[in-house]
Amino acid sequence: MLIPWAALVLGAIAATVRTFSPSVTSGIQHLAAGVVFAAAATEVLPAIRHSGATSAILIGGFLGLATMLGVKAIGRRLPGAWSLVVLVAIDFFIDGVVVGIGFAAGEEQGTILLIALTAEILFLGLSATEELREVVKSRLAVIATVLAGGALLPLGALLGEPVHMLPPFYLTASFTFALIALLYLVTEELLVEAHQKPDSSLVTSMFFVGFLGLLALETPIG
Repeated sequence: MLIPWAALVLGAIAATVRTFSPSVTSGIQHLAAGVVFAAAATEVLPAIRHSGATSAILIGGFLGLATMLGVKAIGRRLPGAWSLVVLVAIDFFIDGVVVGIGFAAGEEQGTILLIALTAEILFLGLSATEELREVVKSRLAVIATVLAGGALLPLGALLGEPVHMLPPFYLTASFTFALIALLYLVTEELLVEAHQKPDSSLVTSMFFVGFLGLLALETPIG
């Protein structure tokens, strides 16, 4: 989990020293969304489909949706830029849980999810930093705040890792929870934010670059 944490800090530092154009930011968001979507489709979904536990899928799915909607509802009640900071911190924790669940299933699944969520976390770090710069004038304070939020990544991973010891029913429910969390991040955060900025064919294609790139990375050379 030090890898996405380091990406988060690098993104925060980059966002404090320069302001990225809307098209560049949107391109990064599309790229991250494609990577996360590919990870959800290729690593999490197959494990759920082969479980055969319909009730576990429904329970895990509804819990995942309720959690993500609850996070969004909390954010609406907080003032200004701090709402985004709290939302991002909670997202970090959930991302950590998802990666922990992935590594509990196997090294390959965990690695793919780690790569995907590192891209997503990098974007979230950039967004949170840009918002914080409007209310916190000290660059060091901004970076320290983002760094502190990133501490929730390993904490979430520690919580997700023991999942492999659960009975099959609860394991399937946990994977479904992770799948819904990933899809929510793609559809309700990354792409929603991306489409609020100027769009172009090049920017849109970055989603498919991310998707195909992760597929190519996990496909044996042949």
